[in-house]
Amino acid sequence: MNIGVAVIDTGIYRHRDFDNRIIGFVDFVNNKKRPYDDSGHGTHVSGIIAGSGIASNGKYRGIARQACIIAVKVLDKNGNGKIDDVIQGLKWVYDNGKKYNVRVVNISFGTTEKLSLSEDSELIVMVEKLWDSGFIVVAAAGNSGPDKNSVTAPGISRKIITVGAYDDYSYMKTNKKYYDKSKNNMIKYYSGRGPTSCCIVKPELVVAGSNMIACSNKKDTYSVKSGTSMAAPIVSGAIARYLKDNNKNISPKDIKKRLKQYCHKIDVPDNQQGWGVLDVYSFIQEK
Repeated sequence: MNIGVAVIDTGIYRHRDFDNRIIGFVDFVNNKKRPYDDSGHGTHVSGIIAGSGIASNGKYRGIARQACIIAVKVLDKNGNGKIDDVIQGLKWVYDNGKKYNVRVVNISFGTTEKLSLSEDSELIVMVEKLWDSGFIVVAAAGNSGPDKNSVTAPGISRKIITVGAYDDYSYMKTNKKYYDKSKNNMIKYYSGRGPTSCCIVKPELVVAGSNMIACSNKKDTYSVKSGTSMAAPIVSGAIARYLKDNNKNISPKDIKKRLKQYCHKIDVPDNQQGWGVLDVYSFIQEK
């Protein structure tokens, strides 16, 4: 069975790039049974992780192109959601993930709600419960930078893998075919910075996050989006690809160690980059 990636997001559209690899869907917003995405955010994130690129003749491919997607809809058409729905979605993965062979859980959103920014909040407790149970949890650092202590929850968890964007100064510089002025509301230097309020170094690492082209929620088309939401699935996809090609039984803790091994520092503030930029190719390929 292929590696499963649970995408906690706005749902998923049955884009041709996913073939028959959408193997699970649950909706905590509108309680619908069939996969859909009334935002496009979750589809875009899933495309970065696992899109085959078939609708673009291979031009816009995801990283783990044989991975299966389990879409857990906890956010509405505007990308907003209730903490209770997010927690229920995470609990669903905890209860059902093993039967879908879920090894990676991608969370491409975050909250600045004070109650959730506590290490003993229900949200943090739940993501750490998943981690301790063998699920590799990857979360976005959030787009509330550049001040310190601007990483959003659940990215503040000291256990899970939190991903920032190193290119947050170059948002929305892209070709006009995919440029959507109506959604160009990102500020420069958006990537969440650490440390957390508990002095934990976050994010762990950074990858590209700006101007990412991936699957849209319209037939056979693609869209451009920017943010740490687009950075996190690069890491999730890399992990899923590594698990398929090399070591399916590696623990979350050992995956974290391996990620650190393949990062290198660049010329951005330390509290933005953590260990540095991940060399995705080497992380996947080297034994």
